Amino acid sequence: MMSKPKVLVTRRWPQAVEGKMAQIFDLCLNTSDTPLTEAEFTAALGQYDAILPTVTDSLPAAVFQSTTPRTKILANYGVGFAHIDIAAAKDRGIAVTNTPDVLSECTADIAMTLMLMVARRAGEGERELRDGRWTGWRPTHLIGTKVSGATLGIIGFGRIGQAMAQRAHFGFDMKIVVQNRSAVPAEVLARYNAVQVTAIEDLLPECDFVSLHCPGGAANRHLIDRRRLDLMRPGAFLINTARGEVVDEHALAQALSINTIGGAGLDVFEREPKIPRELLDSDNLVLLPHLGSATRETREAMGYRVMENLSDFFEGRQPRDRVA
Repeated sequence: MMSKPKVLVTRRWPQAVEGKMAQIFDLCLNTSDTPLTEAEFTAALGQYDAILPTVTDSLPAAVFQSTTPRTKILANYGVGFAHIDIAAAKDRGIAVTNTPDVLSECTADIAMTLMLMVARRAGEGERELRDGRWTGWRPTHLIGTKVSGATLGIIGFGRIGQAMAQRAHFGFDMKIVVQNRSAVPAEVLARYNAVQVTAIEDLLPECDFVSLHCPGGAANRHLIDRRRLDLMRPGAFLINTARGEVVDEHALAQALSINTIGGAGLDVFEREPKIPRELLDSDNLVLLPHLGSATRETREAMGYRVMENLSDFFEGRQPRDRVA
């Protein structure tokens, strides 16, 4: 009888998923639930048949170069995989998979939550209440911005971007402007009565809200920088549920402090969990601790998707979510 593949889960997952995985694989859990160091990853590559990293892990090229790997697959728990040096993994014969589809709806929900909160100044209002500073209703108190009927720009029109368009168009009668690295099929644009523009510079001046749903990684680092923030409408709002590195956080803090834009909502950060003080001190900014996929249903579905990829791989089939 063949032995079970030895699998390392780098962070704690929902209990139901861990239980099912333990029935199929020789499972090792990181009970401390803290990110592994690069040295620990290097050691793990020599000890396990599969490693299951998350976005909080860092696997640069150096991790792969200093060991003869036993690991044959990195089954990532999440959609984004910019934290893994794909070329280095491929050079060592290690497959990489991710978990698309299953978190699109909930991530779009969080993007909409951020948009509503920052536009209607809900974060400011809650802080005022909790601090005991509310003096009662008055006509000029915490005047916000109407969302319904406004123009929403979506940068990156994949699964999550389209889920965001569905909520905005059908739920809030918003006009949709799209920028995507490839042409979006006409029938998809028509579904949301959306217009596609070629360049980000064409989108920014036309929109009351801009929501980021593009990939992270080196190619998109600081995609939204000072120059592009200056192109946004005065009073416009920026929403980021994509990857933290997509936004130049220092430039954003400056834009917020001098009211170049009206506000922003962030669920992701460049150096998570470290948040720059200048962002924490911005009143016109709503901050969430990377909650995009944080529902029980979605986090379990992500785990089961990883299990499917692992089972396919070890049983000789091509994992449907293989990215390298």
